[in-house]
Amino acid sequence: MLMWCHSSSAKCFVLDEGWFISMTTIGIVGCGSIGQALLKALESGALTLPISGITSRTEETARAFLSTLKSPPEYCSRSELITRSDLIVEAAGGDVVPDLARATFDAGKDLMAISIGALLDHPDILEMAKVRGCKLYAPSGAIAGLDGIKSASSGRIDHVTITTRKPLKALEGSPYLVERGISVLGFTEEQEIFSGTVREACRGFPANVNVSAAVSFAGIGPDKTLIRIMAVPGLERNCHDIEVLGEFGRLHIEIENIPSENPRTGKLTVMSVIRTLQSIADSLQIGT
Repeated sequence: MLMWCHSSSAKCFVLDEGWFISMTTIGIVGCGSIGQALLKALESGALTLPISGITSRTEETARAFLSTLKSPPEYCSRSELITRSDLIVEAAGGDVVPDLARATFDAGKDLMAISIGALLDHPDILEMAKVRGCKLYAPSGAIAGLDGIKSASSGRIDHVTITTRKPLKALEGSPYLVERGISVLGFTEEQEIFSGTVREACRGFPANVNVSAAVSFAGIGPDKTLIRIMAVPGLERNCHDIEVLGEFGRLHIEIENIPSENPRTGKLTVMSVIRTLQSIADSLQIGT
């Protein structure tokens, strides 16, 4: 016989032989394109881990979306969400990451940070996870080849460069451009709008280059990984070209990612989050 039981923070299947299978419960912070995609994935069966609840800074919008679902999770406060969940998924933007991470780790819970660029300016978050014995998940997002870069980092890496090309509307309004009074919407040909380190890029384009943060964490760090950002009129995809040189040889990665409903977020990012969550329950772990 198979029975379903639940508590405020975990759910499990209980077998009559006395064995049980625990299931990680997920709490979602944010109800934008990624948060909504996770809820849709739960409803379609693409995501099988139970969602314990959701919270958002725009409660009215979140509740309106929840009302469109057949079996929506409960909307709750952030503190309540952390209490009832095993794993908190941040899908609300980099500005919420520091406080959310501290509250989550203080409660002894794990965190998945989608906006991993925010971790570059808050190294204490990484140390806190280690001290509390909590896990901090950083999905691959809109990038591929991180397993190869991680493997290469066990030896000598000499050079990592990233060239990112994005549609104008995905870049417009980024802090780096606003501070310099630049609008890209009037561009008529491809132009480089940034060249520098990943750390600098993540500060100037926090909603656009989480890809570069992931690459830097996997490789030689945010101060040695270099990135160029190109604004491209008429482009319909978010494109990333990555080159890694080291004692292993040369690794060249090209990605053309179709944007989701949010032009700053690629569909592969959403798919990566769903797959990373599913892999938590998988007995077979593939990749480095």
